Amino acid sequence: MNSYTTTGIEGLDFILSGGFPVGSSILLDGAPGTGKTILGMQFLYNGAINNIESGIYITFEEFPDQIYKELTTFGWDLKQLEKENKLRVICMSPEVLLEQMKQPNGLFEQIIKELNCKRVVIDSLNLLHFGIEDQVEKRKAVYTLRNILRKYSLTSLLIHEQTSIIREEIPFVSYVVDGVIKLSLQDHQTIYRKRTLEVLKMRGCKIKEGEHIYRITNEGIHLVPALSMFEDTVVTENQTNISTGISSLDRLLLGGIPSGTAFILDTNSKANYKYFVASIITSRIKSGEKVVLILSNLMNLLELEHIYHLYGVDLEKVVKQEKIYFIEHYDRPIPEAYESAVIKVNQMGNEEYKQTIREKVDAIVLRGAERGEKWFVFHDLNTIVSQRGKDFVKTYFTEEVAFITSAGASLLALSNFTEIGAETASFLERTCNGVFQTWVDGNYQYFQLKKSPQGNMSQPLLVENIQSNPFIRLI
Repeated sequence: MNSYTTTGIEGLDFILSGGFPVGSSILLDGAPGTGKTILGMQFLYNGAINNIESGIYITFEEFPDQIYKELTTFGWDLKQLEKENKLRVICMSPEVLLEQMKQPNGLFEQIIKELNCKRVVIDSLNLLHFGIEDQVEKRKAVYTLRNILRKYSLTSLLIHEQTSIIREEIPFVSYVVDGVIKLSLQDHQTIYRKRTLEVLKMRGCKIKEGEHIYRITNEGIHLVPALSMFEDTVVTENQTNISTGISSLDRLLLGGIPSGTAFILDTNSKANYKYFVASIITSRIKSGEKVVLILSNLMNLLELEHIYHLYGVDLEKVVKQEKIYFIEHYDRPIPEAYESAVIKVNQMGNEEYKQTIREKVDAIVLRGAERGEKWFVFHDLNTIVSQRGKDFVKTYFTEEVAFITSAGASLLALSNFTEIGAETASFLERTCNGVFQTWVDGNYQYFQLKKSPQGNMSQPLLVENIQSNPFIRLI
């Protein structure tokens, strides 16, 4: 099992799932002004201050005093760390460095042993190549550097200055090193520029892909991982997470959907959402919760009975135990075993419908909550929109979410944002604590967590059909 050393940048540790693998050599690539020196020294400073890991900063251009002066801005007393034998800033030529690294008991080895050094930053790899025309010799120099760093189990950052002249050298170096981190400055909203960090490669480390924005603050580099938001602690505090039945989705939700929250699943007409919905609802039933379910025009009770059976739930038995109720908007036959649990609303106008729901559903949920029962409510908003209109949904759904969550119950709603329009969709998103989306693009179905009370979001994930419960897998 790999061990990791923290980088000193919280957001970077997060996207690296812990930090740099110990003993790895990492290329830090970026144009001038992207903060490569700052990141490199922040890595060394954190090691010296917080991890009791001494480090060496080797520069081929700048004198130590210049680096001390520039980085004092961040409150880093580098001279004091040198006095404490926790840091060395060394300026030497690339030729001398390679010569001393190859020499037994040379200057490089002596400093490594004197400091018990664990971390190294070399600035920059470009100058190691400078003046070497032969490509074989260039590669030999890089391999020599990497092998010696590995020999001493040093976790190292090799700074690479990105310029148009030498851009073609980067692919070769990328193959040699264990990891590649790219820093970029990009145009943003006409007059602004944003700084982004992307981990292109990291051997022995599961990375969170994408371009992540960072800022250079008074304390150094501060990176905010992509697809992350603030946790809604008012919602998540003291709440129990209930599994969705889909392990990969549970991981995104840090355990499952918290009790007392409202989620919405946005799906297009081509997407197969029934396994997502069935897995979530049957998981709530298995956890001991009682359920209210608005039936869809696409699935009757016998079809529902069949799919729940796949998830290990005997729907007829749940009905006999008075643990589930169905709201039926359509005039279709109801199996005798389910009649006691069905509330027919197909002949009702909107006001009568609201009144019926208040008296027959919300009242049951409230009384149950007072007895310590947990309830889960599933709304097929596509059905409500088709039968009662978008304007009705906006007022009714807001009231329903407020009532259900205040009673400690949870809610999942199904909708098609494209069909209901951007304004209504935005309203529904704001109303809920979490948003899932699944859609079909070409020959593939995708799934994305777009909002959650835990503050997590995800990149688009592939939906793969599998033969066993829960019959879908997110990749």
